[in-house]
Amino acid sequence: MKLHVFNPEHDIALAVNMEQFTAPHAARELRADLGYLPALWAEDGDMVLVDDVPAALEAVRHHGDDAQEVIFVTDRDLQQLSTLSPMKVESWGMNKSLVKRLLACNPDFTAVLPNDAQLDTIRQMSNRRFAATHILPALVASHPRFVGKSTYFTGQVQSLKTLFNQPRQRFVLKAPWSSSGRGMRYVDHDFTPHVEGWCKNLIHRQGGIMIEPQYEKVLDFGMEFEASAQGDIQYLGLSLFSTVHGAYLGNIVASEEVKRQEIAQFISLDLLNFLQRTLHSLLVAEVSGKYVGPFGVDMMIVKLADATELCVHPCVEINFRRTMGHVALSLSTNDVPQPKRLMQITYTDKYRLKISLAGDDLVTPYTF
Repeated sequence: MKLHVFNPEHDIALAVNMEQFTAPHAARELRADLGYLPALWAEDGDMVLVDDVPAALEAVRHHGDDAQEVIFVTDRDLQQLSTLSPMKVESWGMNKSLVKRLLACNPDFTAVLPNDAQLDTIRQMSNRRFAATHILPALVASHPRFVGKSTYFTGQVQSLKTLFNQPRQRFVLKAPWSSSGRGMRYVDHDFTPHVEGWCKNLIHRQGGIMIEPQYEKVLDFGMEFEASAQGDIQYLGLSLFSTVHGAYLGNIVASEEVKRQEIAQFISLDLLNFLQRTLHSLLVAEVSGKYVGPFGVDMMIVKLADATELCVHPCVEINFRRTMGHVALSLSTNDVPQPKRLMQITYTDKYRLKISLAGDDLVTPYTF
């Protein structure tokens, strides 16, 4: 049996790195409204930790056959469990704050939760510096159509003025740890006092900032994986999604073949296959034995001003946690033909996971 936990505040918790951590209101609301989400990928009989069991039952009812027969439990229910064996905890992401919460519910969780050293490894690998150092350079060197550069800066912010004020140079600044769409600033030839202050504060709090060139993005996509305790890295499937300035908008729910054909409108399948093989080899070398669980590598297809073909940024970031791409994969099948669907998180009076039919024009072919 497994206990599943949806903790969307995970990325923020990594940045704070404290056992006692109060998530921002929006993250707490997202967790409360969508806490039932693991029912979409859990197995029958698994437990899912939620804030409100009746609310979770009502929400999951709208997903019909997409959801499994799970048992919703609260923190209080966990306190009353007489035994946790056999039990495995699968969270959206693992961090100090979640471990503290579960141990407060039941000290017996100690046997199935990561220790301090393992938590520190997860946090360091989740720092954008890890992918920028260990994965991206090797990928870029492996093929002339692969591009991307990311620099970890820890120096005096004043020294950045010359760099950022160069003509025709556009940059994106990123926090080493941040959640979707947050912790990013775009600099277009203008290093304003606001951006300078933001950089100083970020270096003080997180030790540095990531500096990357801006690209003319054509398509967001990614590859989803899972690392086993035995050190195996399993490729799970492609993720086709949309973002605006890093903020998540939605995923396509479709078979692997449909997603491959969508991407084939921009780059050859031979290049996509080469990227998958090369990335997998690097992940085996750099991730095996260090991290266990689902993770995703975000990528994008870009247009360079001096290129006659579209290029690929093969590693925009690595999320060492479950992703919305994994959720989309749990809703899709490669065995039975299904209409292409769009999965989005919407907000009116509360957060909802909306799944609707997607039109054929969801991904528009690019022409030079």
